[in-house]
Amino acid sequence: MALATRTDRRPSPQGSPRPSGGFWASTIGKKTVMAVSGLIMLGYLVAHVMGNLKVFFGPEEFNAYGHWLRVMGAPVLHHHWALWLVRIVLLAAVVGHAVAAYQLSRRDIKARPTGYVHRRKRASYATRTMRWGGIIVGLFIVWHVLDLTTGTVHSGGFQEGRPYQNVVDTFSTWYGNVIYIVAMLAVGLHVRHGFWSAAQTLGVGNARRERALKFFANGLALALTVGFVSVPVAVMTGVVS
Repeated sequence: MALATRTDRRPSPQGSPRPSGGFWASTIGKKTVMAVSGLIMLGYLVAHVMGNLKVFFGPEEFNAYGHWLRVMGAPVLHHHWALWLVRIVLLAAVVGHAVAAYQLSRRDIKARPTGYVHRRKRASYATRTMRWGGIIVGLFIVWHVLDLTTGTVHSGGFQEGRPYQNVVDTFSTWYGNVIYIVAMLAVGLHVRHGFWSAAQTLGVGNARRERALKFFANGLALALTVGFVSVPVAVMTGVVS
């Protein structure tokens, strides 16, 4: 009788409710976090490349732009407060994006431990290199901050408040150019595929808009890549010196 009682209490595998982990635990939740955080970073990239292109107008204007970044929001906000707010939002976006991407990758691997027998032939280069591209961009962010924000790995004497000269110093070295250009190519591929994926996740993409979204994603990725790469090329060729 006791044995029968224990059997009756055993929950049915099909009928037992599974506790929900909430929005973050779901696949759609992680994809949504990736989409939103990716769009935040994309907005920053657009603003950043526009600021970088000011280097072509000479040291006075570029240094003035760097000064404005430190005092933007004044007099309502104290020096650097708005800049640190932007940095905190970006850091949260980067961490959320990276963690969601890693967990989705692990979930995908567990779902198909033996791998695919046949690879999808039409998978684009950007799609197949999203993970490696993300790693490259992540490592570049660390190097870029240590180079042009803190000056820790900067070539030559880092000069606080003189971003024009710091940029020229960085791109006067072969390794500074290689690191930057490779990273910007990875950024372009990441944006090209990431923008399309974000549109699908957030429900913006559909069959009718597919061509327009792909055209915009390709154009945006190309514009960002050319804009960022133009700066080291200009230093290498003496246009900016």
